[in-house]
Amino acid sequence: MRGIYLLLLVSIVGTVELAYAQVSADCATAIPICNNTPINGGTLGYGVDDYPGLASSGCLERTLSGSIESNSAWYRFKTAASGQLGINIGFGTAEDWDFALYKTDNCNNLGEPVRCNFFDNSDGESFMGIGESPSGTSNTVLYEEWLEVAPGEEYYLMINNFSNTNSGFSIQFSGDIFNTNPYDALDCSIISNLLGPPIAACDTEEVVLDASFPGALGYRWYLDVGNGFNEILSETTATFQVAVSGMYRVDVNTGPTSNIISDVQVVYYDTPYLSSLSDETFCFNGGFYDLRSKDDEALAGQDPSENIISYHLTMDDAILGLNSLNDTFVPAMGTTTIFVRASSLANPHCFDASGQFTLNVLEAPTLDFPTEVQICENSAQITIGPAEVSPFYTYLWSTGETTPQISVMEAGTYNLIVTSESSGVSCSTETAIDVLVSETPRLLEVVVNDLRGNNTIELVTNNIGNFEFQMDNGPFQDAAIFTEVLPGIHVIRIVDRNGCGSITETITVVGYLSFFTPNGDGINDNWYLEGLQSLEQPIVEIYDRYGKLLKVLSESSLGWNGDFNGIPLPSSDYWFKLTYLDFQGERVEAKYIQNHFALKR
Repeated sequence: MRGIYLLLLVSIVGTVELAYAQVSADCATAIPICNNTPINGGTLGYGVDDYPGLASSGCLERTLSGSIESNSAWYRFKTAASGQLGINIGFGTAEDWDFALYKTDNCNNLGEPVRCNFFDNSDGESFMGIGESPSGTSNTVLYEEWLEVAPGEEYYLMINNFSNTNSGFSIQFSGDIFNTNPYDALDCSIISNLLGPPIAACDTEEVVLDASFPGALGYRWYLDVGNGFNEILSETTATFQVAVSGMYRVDVNTGPTSNIISDVQVVYYDTPYLSSLSDETFCFNGGFYDLRSKDDEALAGQDPSENIISYHLTMDDAILGLNSLNDTFVPAMGTTTIFVRASSLANPHCFDASGQFTLNVLEAPTLDFPTEVQICENSAQITIGPAEVSPFYTYLWSTGETTPQISVMEAGTYNLIVTSESSGVSCSTETAIDVLVSETPRLLEVVVNDLRGNNTIELVTNNIGNFEFQMDNGPFQDAAIFTEVLPGIHVIRIVDRNGCGSITETITVVGYLSFFTPNGDGINDNWYLEGLQSLEQPIVEIYDRYGKLLKVLSESSLGWNGDFNGIPLPSSDYWFKLTYLDFQGERVEAKYIQNHFALKR
């Protein structure tokens, strides 16, 4: 819940405002503020150093000035109600401001600030402060958490401009204490004046000054609009109805010895007005509606830098300035009435909440079907598009076809626009379907590692696909590597998950030395194959590089010692071929074996 109440206007533009600027660069002379108090001016310098010797205060640190302050303005206020308190400091979007709020009644004992912000305005925002930004901007780094206050608490607020590049600032108080206590949330007793505190009024309001004093003999009224006080000759009663902005003075005749003289500033602010707003139809496809797109229409040429537009779901919220909607509004389906409030930036009490428009939210078509499909190589075609078809939708493919589904024969990206129409308004949703070619698996090689009983087998394919792997009717697995494979004959299967075929191969797992050294030292003197006993009638034939048969080994052979007809053969690479009887009793040659080894002497 948020209520906004203007406390201060700071501007360095205009004759009256500049003439009666109330700004203090020092904490000791901080300007007291109270309900409906206008203060005018801009920052220039920091006067007396209010942080002597300190390197930091809360989030604030020393600046180029050598002090924590660069160009500062100090204000003080006292709470008269309990609840949630916020502060909105408004400024130009190109400017950079800092602030610190202290809970204290003594400038010599500030302590640490209860709220503090020093972030730069890199996002070009127009407010910083405590609570929520009146602009509706959420998740901004320029705002601190709400402050919970109680009656009688005193605070000092320091506002600082680092570079003094500024066009002035405004201060607004917000929070639920201004909903429960709209006229006395702040204690005005800190301002002692017969005419009361300064008054900020809307141009539609009537302001009457009351200088009634017991025993008064007469009253004389004066007005200063920037060129000194001039008596208003026709006004001689205790009350005076104000017509224009200016500094007003009353001289109360209390007898022959002394008079009472009291001054008060009255500032009138223009009340913005709302133009007639057109209804909107919005196609919702999971995004949001940008309420800021209606600002220019609402203001109808009025200066957006001087007024704030807020949007609400009820007329009461718009009138009270509560529960403004986020700029990025996520609407409900159907028709929603949006209520609009235009508030003066300088004085949010000056507002017009007569605007409204209807937001008709149409649901854009929802597409729920795979956007990536596989087509098998050498396949004739595949059908893509939504399985469930609405008679209220129209369809347009990038191929020019207008049916909900189309048949394609080539890989590629196919774009589909689905459109619905309601009340003469079309809503479209676009999606892209990627058609990928899925190839039938092909086995390139079988890599056998650590051939000593606990074998590791890796199946290497020469194409890319979404494959799964199986050995000897075991479970399918994602990995192409099998461990703890025993020597012998194994059946492996590679299956394409997209239904684009499979292959089945029989592989033989045996172990052998990649080299041997027949030098009589008893280590690797013979070359042989391990695991032959797992095969049916295995025969190993050994050849030289020219294809000459050198040796034939059976499962009972002890191996080859590197001789041919009793003559030692030289160091070189040699090849072998392994055959055995398969399950049908036919002699077959073992495949996927790296069938060469080295003889070293």
